[in-house]
Amino acid sequence: MTHRCRIAGSILAAALAAAGTADASGWPAEDHAIRSVVADMQAAWNRGDFRGYMAGFMNPGVTFVSRGRFQRDWQGTLDHYVADYGSAPGTRGTLCFYDLRIERLADDAAQLVSRYHLARESEPQYGINTRLMRKVDGRWVIALNHVSSVATPDPGDRLLASDCRP
Repeated sequence: MTHRCRIAGSILAAALAAAGTADASGWPAEDHAIRSVVADMQAAWNRGDFRGYMAGFMNPGVTFVSRGRFQRDWQGTLDHYVADYGSAPGTRGTLCFYDLRIERLADDAAQLVSRYHLARESEPQYGINTRLMRKVDGRWVIALNHVSSVATPDPGDRLLASDCRP
C-alpha cells in the first residue's frame, strides 16, 4: 500500500507540475502584452493623443479614482484629461511610467503597480498607479485605475525616470 501511495503521489506531483508549467507558459507573452499597453498609452499621451491614451482603458466600464474622487466613466475620464492637461504641450507635460510590477491574478486578470512621473515646468507630478488589468476580447485593458500623486518625488525612488523631462 505504501508503494502505491508513493506512485500515486509521484503521479499527482508530476501532473500538478505539468499543469503549472502549461499554465505559466503563456504568461511571459501576457506580461509583455500588458507592458505594451502601458508603453502605447505613454506614447499617446506624449504626442497629445488623449483618445489613444484612453485606448488602454476598458470602454465602457472603467473605474477611475484620482484626487480622492471617482471619475464618471470612460468618457468622464477622457474629459478630465482634456480639460486638465489638453490645452498645450507644456500643460500636458511628458509622461513616463516605470518600475512596473505585474502580478498575475487569473488567466484574464492581473494587478499592475507602477510609478509615474509627469514632467513639466509647472506643477510636475510623481506618483503611483495601481491598476486592475483585464483581458477582454483578447486584449488587455485597465478595468480599475487608482492614482496617488504628489508634487515631489519619493526620496527612496532609485529608479526615477531621468529621461522624463519637459
